[in-house]
Amino acid sequence: MMSHQSLPPIAGSEAEILALMQQAGPVFLPHTNLHLEQIRSGFACALHMHQPTIPAGAQGELISHLQYMLEHPGEGDNHNAEPFAQCYSRLAEIIPQLIQEGCNPRIMLDYSGNLLWGVEQMGRHDILDALKFLACDPSMQPHVEWLGSFWSHAVAPSTPIPDLKLQILAWQHQFAALFGREALQRVKGFSPPEMHLPNHPDTLYALVKALQECGYRWLLVQEHSVENFDGSSLRQEQKFIPQQLVARSSSGEEATILALIKTQGSDTKLVGQMQPYYEALGLGRQTLGDRMIPSLVAQIADGENGGVMMNEFPSAFLQAHRRIANQAGDSNAAMATNDTLPSKDTVAINGTEYLELLEAAGIKASDYPQIQAVQQHKLWQQVGSQPSTESVQTAIAQLKDSDASFSMAGASWTNNLSWVEGYANVLEPMNQLSARFHQLFDPLVAQDPGVTSSQHYQEALLYLLLLETSCFRYWGQGTWTDYASEIYRRGIAAIG
Repeated sequence: MMSHQSLPPIAGSEAEILALMQQAGPVFLPHTNLHLEQIRSGFACALHMHQPTIPAGAQGELISHLQYMLEHPGEGDNHNAEPFAQCYSRLAEIIPQLIQEGCNPRIMLDYSGNLLWGVEQMGRHDILDALKFLACDPSMQPHVEWLGSFWSHAVAPSTPIPDLKLQILAWQHQFAALFGREALQRVKGFSPPEMHLPNHPDTLYALVKALQECGYRWLLVQEHSVENFDGSSLRQEQKFIPQQLVARSSSGEEATILALIKTQGSDTKLVGQMQPYYEALGLGRQTLGDRMIPSLVAQIADGENGGVMMNEFPSAFLQAHRRIANQAGDSNAAMATNDTLPSKDTVAINGTEYLELLEAAGIKASDYPQIQAVQQHKLWQQVGSQPSTESVQTAIAQLKDSDASFSMAGASWTNNLSWVEGYANVLEPMNQLSARFHQLFDPLVAQDPGVTSSQHYQEALLYLLLLETSCFRYWGQGTWTDYASEIYRRGIAAIG
């Protein structure tokens, strides 16, 4: 059994966090130095950071994979461990440098919960101090936006439905414990691991409902994971304005959340070489109802993986923001001599900042086009006007038989990989552990919410969340699926 002190902060303050996150009011609007009427187009870049937790310490204890890499430098690409560690903290140097130069940088950061825990376990205060600066220092608040995620980098479509909210809340607990509740309250966007959006009606509905209940206002989605209500792909111009994602359950209930569209594939060069900025340069304002709004290019990439992100990203990021500052200086000079209105520029802008500026201009969520998860048009056509759990199940089975392209496994930026096929030896134990967990704890928590503060609950929850980590279903059979088997064994023992 793990000691209470060695457990990560993943539960115990659910009511307080939910109440905190439901408080209304703008987050970035009071601090922004951007003016919507002066913006022609914008780009929002996010960096995704993750290291799984594995049972591979000297005594088999749970450690960060980053720690394992540092301790085994001769294996694979483990020699990159320290460069990875530097990538986790380097924005704390790059952003202030740009501000000092007169630039107006923006970046969104998405760190998995178990990466944050792992850095803490390792005692890497250099990284923690840098992240605290980025999350808490008032000078960073207009420039840096943190995005929420699942605590252990679970992929949503194959995560048991009751665990979606547990993953979201566990991340919120972890973030608040490290950076404080004020910092957590500013987290309003959500980044699904692997950009994996469920398209099964009940999983998507549960996800969107959980995001709403946990205080999130928008999420980032991959363009290929969504469709228009008529089943068509998003039009080119549609990808550059917010959309309203509609989730409809098999019993006909609906939940909606704003979505920003991540364009193109998962190639890290897109952010590493600042492609979103150069794409935004070619875009103009768009008509939305009776208004004109700036187009937005939204993009996310691993923040540490690969030579481009490790080596080329910092200089490309600096260069793009310096170019913006120089162009702003040129247009200001022209304005002073010609007495003309300011030109509409391409700017760096974060997701929540963009949405709050649009809201302040009078645009409502209902003004945005409505979209749904990919393949749902086929499904609802087959189901007809009276959806039910039974009719949806029947329609899914019929479509799978008649249409080889139909799938309810969701869609992500890695559509060449399956998170399900060939992984029954991970998925079945995962579902069994989830069922055992909820069978024991749900009645106890309903009777006494304080149960979530107990060591018994938190240790069992830790193993449940860890078993859902995507990495155990990414690298194929072998060491990683063995890790999953060991986590399952410990999880069953922890539940008792």
